[in-house]
Amino acid sequence: MIADTELILNADGSIYHLNLRPGDLADTIIFVGDQERVPLVSKYFDTIEVKKGKREFITHTGMLRGKRISVISTGIGTDNINIVLNEIDALINVDFETKTLKKEMRSVDIIRIGTSGPIQGNLPVGTVLASEFAIGFDTLMQFYVKSYAKEEIELAAAVTKHFSNLSFHPYIGTASPRLMAQFSGGLSKGITMTAPGFYGPQGRSVRSHNMYPDLIQKANSFRTKKKQCITNLEMETAGIYALANMLGHHALSINAILASRLHEEFCPNPSEVIDAAIRHVLERI
Repeated sequence: MIADTELILNADGSIYHLNLRPGDLADTIIFVGDQERVPLVSKYFDTIEVKKGKREFITHTGMLRGKRISVISTGIGTDNINIVLNEIDALINVDFETKTLKKEMRSVDIIRIGTSGPIQGNLPVGTVLASEFAIGFDTLMQFYVKSYAKEEIELAAAVTKHFSNLSFHPYIGTASPRLMAQFSGGLSKGITMTAPGFYGPQGRSVRSHNMYPDLIQKANSFRTKKKQCITNLEMETAGIYALANMLGHHALSINAILASRLHEEFCPNPSEVIDAAIRHVLERI
């Protein structure tokens, strides 16, 4: 039995942070960071059966062309992703009455639709990109025991060698090959850098002095033996990929490229680009 302090439930039987009960979630789940973006996705549903929320975690579940879909706002960062992924897995694979694992484990499809900035100068704002791999520049996965594929180990070694002045070891997450095949057609593809914050961890300095002032320049110059480069920067994808892989789920990150610090340019029509990314995903579900 899972201890009450390990899996905390609210008085109504819902899971602690997401405020959801088993059955509230579909097997296809869209992640957005901003809670105000949830209705921008669910407005395309034919019907909505669940509207629940707590704190920054808002969930809508409904039907689209006969398929049940959920959209959840995760908030910002891999610390929030840690909460969301673990609670989703519990909702699916734990019997809340007995607080024991179910005999058969199920998996879900998770598609992140989020915003991002380019690392490379040839990736223009307004682009929609699918992340083949993600590099976690946070320490989330140091707290979990997880096996990594050969390609992930090789990429992690190349990253560690290139970013030799880091005091931590970045980790690698990989997109679901099935979801890549289903959703990435017609999109740019690349390797995404996941930072644990918006300012110092992304090389920004307002009044602070950064430990790694050349982080973005180092990211720009990184190349693998296959000549792959880091294409873009955001704050969730590596955590989503690594935890989904660890727990047996399928995940893909779709990135709307909005702000280029390389060219000091912000997308003039961000709402349209985000909506295009949303429609791209929904049309392929």
